[in-house]
Amino acid sequence: MKHAIVTGGGGFVGLGIVKALRAMDIQVSVIGRHHYPQVEEVGGVCLVGDIRDAPFVKSAFVGADTVFHVAAKAGVWGSWEEYFGINVTGTENVIDACRHNHIQRLVYTSTPSVVFNRGHLCGVDETTPYATEVLCHYARSKIMAEILVLETNDQLLSTTAIRPHLVWGPGDTNLIPRLLERAKSKQLKIVGDSTNMVDIAYIDNVVDAHIKAALNLELYGTAAGQAFFISQGTPVNLWGWINELFIALHRPLIRRSVSFKTAFRVGSILEHLYTLFRIKNEPKMTRFIAEQMAKSHWFSVKKAQDILKWQPEVSTIEGMQRLVEWIRKEGL
Repeated sequence: MKHAIVTGGGGFVGLGIVKALRAMDIQVSVIGRHHYPQVEEVGGVCLVGDIRDAPFVKSAFVGADTVFHVAAKAGVWGSWEEYFGINVTGTENVIDACRHNHIQRLVYTSTPSVVFNRGHLCGVDETTPYATEVLCHYARSKIMAEILVLETNDQLLSTTAIRPHLVWGPGDTNLIPRLLERAKSKQLKIVGDSTNMVDIAYIDNVVDAHIKAALNLELYGTAAGQAFFISQGTPVNLWGWINELFIALHRPLIRRSVSFKTAFRVGSILEHLYTLFRIKNEPKMTRFIAEQMAKSHWFSVKKAQDILKWQPEVSTIEGMQRLVEWIRKEGL
């Protein structure tokens, strides 16, 4: 691996991959909508454009041998056209650009949401089928994109999909800031009976899984055409873990609660109203969020351990310490 492309390299996971590749002295080009100072500070090159622009993507991929396709429209609210355009059409453009430029390796950042079929998921592995009762455009579009990537795998282009769950740690721009903001505004409530166990994935461990996947495709090929769940290896009690963070930050614990049935019903009503009145802001509750906050969802990482020779090197305890230090330093 000499020259890697990272789509979405200015985001949380993408930037982590960029930094890891540069530490390995690998040339890195980032595709994103802006110039990212942190990318350029470590010697990466920013190529400003949109992955929905097929000619741009083809030209940007010239000279690369490996692609990390991290860019995606995340979240649980927005138009299907936007989710499809970025997550599906964008992925088609990435695959076509790889073919056009004879790139040999493609590592795709997926999500466990592709198998989230409502209800609990406890210790399931990658043989779990794709969800059929999909509650948000994000999950639906990521299912379509992952299938595209894995079915593309052949002797000319090796592909694999990494499915990290609830990525967190220093530099987080989504999960932790949202938790802190909702808690500060007293909008955060326990959903369900607070016994649900979930997987979380520390950022350094997620980045390491992506790098090991690319090296496997280059050296062995046993990860080709495969998807891999990535987490800390041991689930946590979701609400206990959140309150542990708040204790470390000397903030009030989350004690108020709402039943899953009520949260799901409210989410359904809000989705209907927001759609009816074309409100672009994300609702405070959706059916998907209610399921995620109340149900257990954790996954076996044995496949990643066996094939990628990957282990979560940073423990949950150590990761929490690093996270708390970062939050205090940043004044979040």
